[in-house]
Amino acid sequence: MRDFSEDTSALALNTATLGHNLEGFGAGWSVERVIDACAAHGLGGIVFWRREIGTRAVEIGNRVRGAGMEVKGLCRTPYIVGSERPDTWHDQTLASIDMAAELGTDVLTIVTGGTEPGTKGVLETRKILAERLARVTDHAAASGVRLALEPLNPMFGGNRTCLMTVRDALDVCEMARSDALGIAVDVYHVWWDTTLRESCIAAGNRIIGYHLCDWLEHTSDMLLDRGMMGDGVADLRAIRGSVEAAGYKGACEVEIFSRDVWWKAEPDHVLSKIVERFKTVC
Repeated sequence: MRDFSEDTSALALNTATLGHNLEGFGAGWSVERVIDACAAHGLGGIVFWRREIGTRAVEIGNRVRGAGMEVKGLCRTPYIVGSERPDTWHDQTLASIDMAAELGTDVLTIVTGGTEPGTKGVLETRKILAERLARVTDHAAASGVRLALEPLNPMFGGNRTCLMTVRDALDVCEMARSDALGIAVDVYHVWWDTTLRESCIAAGNRIIGYHLCDWLEHTSDMLLDRGMMGDGVADLRAIRGSVEAAGYKGACEVEIFSRDVWWKAEPDHVLSKIVERFKTVC
């Protein structure tokens, strides 16, 4: 495993960690201020959300690189399956791919959406998902962007996801048959999976994202109460060992949705704590 005790070059901030993914939460910092703060704390990269970028993708990407960092990813496409899938999912997904390319990142995260209306369980939905992904993967490949399918904790099954494990995501990648598809492994969603190491090794170079946080033993909200690394029960070193056993050498992206704790903290304090925990417990 890589030694991060004195090296933060692989550390990236997902801006949702500062509350930027929901209106009314977080410090409300501008993109520019977030970039400057991440650079000052020695991070190697940033992952943005589409809502923050607007029409400024090229400008923002250049500013990140000018600060000595990289744009490590973009969140996310619209849902592609499920009852909350917008009718415009196809055009929005293509636009998301274009935004990622303009930012200068090669990773675009996909949260799939839940069970497709008129079906039961998840198997039929996964077939539909693979068919729909096949309609956008050529554009992704031509744009130099890979689509990272993110399996979610089973508690999100039905409305937010049809993929609960790395193995599930790999099955869809194999059904869609495109090298433009990959997998994002998020501690919050996979910490419980006792088959994780075997699934990661099977996925190999399909793993193109790794997301850090922790699972709190007494979580108060299934979406908005993630823990800072080291505050919960996830075996962070073992999970990273599984991801790196597959050959992953990319960014470690801190993504903490924490409405009542970290989103209320001063952002520089949050960034300092992230660096400290990354060096000591991750």
